Amino acid sequence: MMPFDMRPDAVMQELTSYGQKLSHGMKNLMEVGEISTGVTPKTVVYQEDKLTLFRFNPSAEKVQNKVPLLIVYALVNRPYMADIQENRSTIKALMDAGQDVYLVDWGYPDRADRYLTLDDYINGYLDRCVDVIRERHRIDKINILGICQGGTFSLCYSALHPDKVKNLVTMVTPVDFQTPDNMLSHWVQQVDADLVVDTLGNVPGEMLNWTFLNLKPYQLMGQKYLGLLDTLDDPEALKNFLRMEKWIFDSPDQAGEAFRQFIKDFYQQNKLLKGGLEIGDPVSLKNVSMPVLNVFAEQDHLVPPDASRAMRGKLGTKDYTELSFPGGHIGIYVSGKAQKTVPPAIGKWLDERS
Repeated sequence: MMPFDMRPDAVMQELTSYGQKLSHGMKNLMEVGEISTGVTPKTVVYQEDKLTLFRFNPSAEKVQNKVPLLIVYALVNRPYMADIQENRSTIKALMDAGQDVYLVDWGYPDRADRYLTLDDYINGYLDRCVDVIRERHRIDKINILGICQGGTFSLCYSALHPDKVKNLVTMVTPVDFQTPDNMLSHWVQQVDADLVVDTLGNVPGEMLNWTFLNLKPYQLMGQKYLGLLDTLDDPEALKNFLRMEKWIFDSPDQAGEAFRQFIKDFYQQNKLLKGGLEIGDPVSLKNVSMPVLNVFAEQDHLVPPDASRAMRGKLGTKDYTELSFPGGHIGIYVSGKAQKTVPPAIGKWLDERS
């Protein structure tokens, strides 16, 4: 480490440089304008209650795979993380890889959604979205890509409706919710879900966001803002930072009954892995009979690799493939390395089976 130069002229020079950088940075902040997210053009093809089903406007010469791909995102965050900006868009990269991409946007639940259950989300909303796509393309089965909690939903859906899913891709998807290195699970296992839901009704997104940030408090709530000082004088880097901040704090509330069941059945009783899960009907991973590609991040602090790898040997398919990425839970969508490797690999895997 270089020793700090305590000479008065050096200290004054450092303070002057810092002041100039801060002044320039404040000017950039004042001029930054609206922070755009969800950059790839898309069209609404179906709406129901808070849900919207989008189709990303396909380019005829780029679509090679005639089986459409439906992306199912988590309830706890907004799906534009997969399309955060032009040069960091998993969705655009999938389209460049020849896929015809749809996306479920769950919207923002309010008091009217207090009693929505996992059955409503998976056998109701998601199933109707799948049927809309099947009818539009006049096919029996579609491809599904589930991300994080949306991957868990997609596994459950594929087990309950295997006749409608041709290929399944899961990204950073938990299956074993009680691995020893899962800090979030250790916290959640102590939560009285009944007391939370009976008291609050819907669970505030701000409360969940606070929980996620406190898993790595120094890095996620301190270090990054200290690093912001080195970003303020670069307008593009500043916009990138603010896009991520916008997504991090754009946390929908959670429908009370769905939250209750997800916490108790998945985190606290680990029923997806151990058995006994019911979502309308019994859910068995052995009924997941279609080809599965399981993509996980090696430095994921929210969904540790072992939590995803737990599906190996538990499914009903013999066509099971794993793809590991040397990064974290967010980096797998937005890092430059991920953009060059993960979506093309998914596209190739789907093309070979579609």
